[in-house]
Amino acid sequence: MPAVTDRTLVVGEALVDLTRDSGGHESAHPGGSPLNVAVGLARLGLPTVLAAQVGDDEYGELLRDHVDASDVDLRSLPPHHGDSAVAVAQLDDHGVATYHFELTWDPSEMPGPAGFALLHVGSIGAALRPGADAVERLVEEAVAAGVPVSYDPNVRPAITPDLSDVRERVDRIVPRAAFVKLSDADAAELRPDLDPAAYAARIAGEGPRLVALTRGGDGATLYSGGESVEVAPPPITVADTIGAGDSFMAALLAGILVRGWTERPAFDEEALTWLGELAVHASAVTCSRPGADPPHLKELPELLA
Repeated sequence: MPAVTDRTLVVGEALVDLTRDSGGHESAHPGGSPLNVAVGLARLGLPTVLAAQVGDDEYGELLRDHVDASDVDLRSLPPHHGDSAVAVAQLDDHGVATYHFELTWDPSEMPGPAGFALLHVGSIGAALRPGADAVERLVEEAVAAGVPVSYDPNVRPAITPDLSDVRERVDRIVPRAAFVKLSDADAAELRPDLDPAAYAARIAGEGPRLVALTRGGDGATLYSGGESVEVAPPPITVADTIGAGDSFMAALLAGILVRGWTERPAFDEEALTWLGELAVHASAVTCSRPGADPPHLKELPELLA
């Protein structure tokens, strides 16, 4: 694998998933979509900085230990909060999670994007006020500095119930982003009047060079420059789906970075297929074990090809 020395900046929430299964058992796992993406990138050998708000409580220690173990450079954003963010993930009998959140997202400072190979934003961090406003300003700063932006809206109605505000933010960020990933559930929330595939194809024509639409166990479709490719996931036994989309995102970005494609204007069928298969493999690995536990490089040998 070619050495990638330029760092990726990931900005957004870091939280602890308190997972409760259908039998009432509870366990704590580090999580938050941006944190998961940062860990996923670092485990795949990409130098990664995570800018987030982390408390100094027991959960904060768990989060710091987790990102340290994967060599993620954690930048704690002011102001300081003693309590770390928490998401309660309730699993049904099929391992599918629904969430309840307890968090504050109000960073007063952001690291500058200049000098980074890529800026990734999304999820709660790009939707929850007041921090979402700071994230939008950071995206604008990145675009002005020539730093490509990656975006995953990862819509969470439980914490951002004003979907009109979320839609407006998505509509502002998408044209500025080079790479966008969203799930079919995200698409249904954002544009219930459109088929998810139609919505993904539409936003692919609004500025992004690559759009990926994930459909859970049905795989994903990637769009670029009028081209689209469908990829199917490998067969697995699902432990749960926590962090699956984040592992997809991390592997997709890792593939783009490793191949030196951050400035590529469009992706042909061969490139889309390689990226899509890499990403669904990463997602499947995560689904095969409990919690948001993205794969290491040795588990994605195709990234070395």
